Amino acid sequence: MAGGFFLFSAVDTVAKFLTESLDPIQIAWSRQLGLVLGVLVLLALRGPGLLRTAHPWLQIGRGALAAASATLFIVAVAFVPLADAVAVSFVAPFMVTVMGALLLREHVGPRRWTAIAIGFVGMLIVIRPGLGVFHPAMSLVLVAASCFALRQIISRRLSGSDRTETTVAYTALVAILLLSLPLPFVWQTPTWGLEMLLLASIALMAAAAETMIIKSLELAEAVVLAPVHYSLLIWGTMYGWLVFGQLPDGWTWFGALIIVATGAYTLHRERVVKAASKPTR
Repeated sequence: MAGGFFLFSAVDTVAKFLTESLDPIQIAWSRQLGLVLGVLVLLALRGPGLLRTAHPWLQIGRGALAAASATLFIVAVAFVPLADAVAVSFVAPFMVTVMGALLLREHVGPRRWTAIAIGFVGMLIVIRPGLGVFHPAMSLVLVAASCFALRQIISRRLSGSDRTETTVAYTALVAILLLSLPLPFVWQTPTWGLEMLLLASIALMAAAAETMIIKSLELAEAVVLAPVHYSLLIWGTMYGWLVFGQLPDGWTWFGALIIVATGAYTLHRERVVKAASKPTR
């Protein structure tokens, strides 16, 4: 899980660099390419039965959300520091809890609702609307985080009926199909050398990261692994400083710390609730 997020942060860094010369849709399309090639290999080995699903529309919707979240985040990081965008994206776990309560009727106790409220205060500290530091691109990060959270809710709904590889296959194929529709209108032929190398690296690193995270979820429970998600802030800050010379200011660190602390508490409470709900012998 840690290795996967390290690679995903590298993908975001390369994507931010490429937005100076290429359209975000083209970059997002390239990001999906490595995973799609892996899915095509799986289809060749296992046949079309890999795509058998009990909920085709949910699978298609999840793929559409994957395309939207990736594209919106890439657009956003073209305008704002990478670490700031990553910090704001950490509201996604809170959104998963809220959507789980609203859409799946999952019980959320007062302590988790309090943690969610404090986490959103932390997010407001990071973006500081009305104080002259808010960039409109941050709103795209929030929409991207919402799309990501809704993907997680759909994953929970699908986990009882569809195999993981089926969900991955639909996500990859639907996302690249949707991103291919506007691609001819924004395509810019990359120059041989650096741009081609960076686009290829995005595809390979994203595919490797996705595979590592899926494998980690097969080996351990999601609630155990979820705190590792916050390592993205470390990598995002490191890459932002090394590549772009950008470091978060004190208020961003303060807000990010609140988000991470309340997010970790929310995950802890979910683990406690799940453990309490398991039948005893």
